[in-house]
Amino acid sequence: MLKRFIPFAHAQSIFEIDLSFYKKLGIKYVFVDLDNTLDSYKQATPLARAKQLKEILEKNGIELIIVSNNTGKRVTKYSSELGVQHWSSLAKPFAFRITKIMKRLGINKDEVIMIGDQIVTDISCANGAKIKSVLTEKLVPEDQPTTRFNRLFDNPLRRKLKRKNLLKDWRQI
Repeated sequence: MLKRFIPFAHAQSIFEIDLSFYKKLGIKYVFVDLDNTLDSYKQATPLARAKQLKEILEKNGIELIIVSNNTGKRVTKYSSELGVQHWSSLAKPFAFRITKIMKRLGINKDEVIMIGDQIVTDISCANGAKIKSVLTEKLVPEDQPTTRFNRLFDNPLRRKLKRKNLLKDWRQI
């Protein structure tokens, strides 16, 4: 059971991951969770760091795609401002929608990585879809109500993964 929750790599945040990491792995698509991974759930439009990340990836032939459990309205507004594709209401941890997206876009599972701040949703979904994943820490302390509930499961899992040395720093990959 624990295997479903083990990320490929761990990072403090998406913003610390160097471009060389993606290139080394042959990544062409970065599926990124929105809330508390790319920005706070209270942030309606992208901050400069998110815009800069998108530009750097894009200049290097890597497409950033937002994959979120949040509502279409919130995700569409943010993604449009950032100028990226997006998918909302994905029902993560279930992988069927992510798999469907990859098929629709013609994405090979070896060319994509999912980055998110929750083990129970993001990492479990990535593992279910058989794609690489990076677990990040929360960007800001506050979470929306549904996420606070998920943290009741996430926090003990995170502690267990740390204790068993199963969170490999992205720099070590």
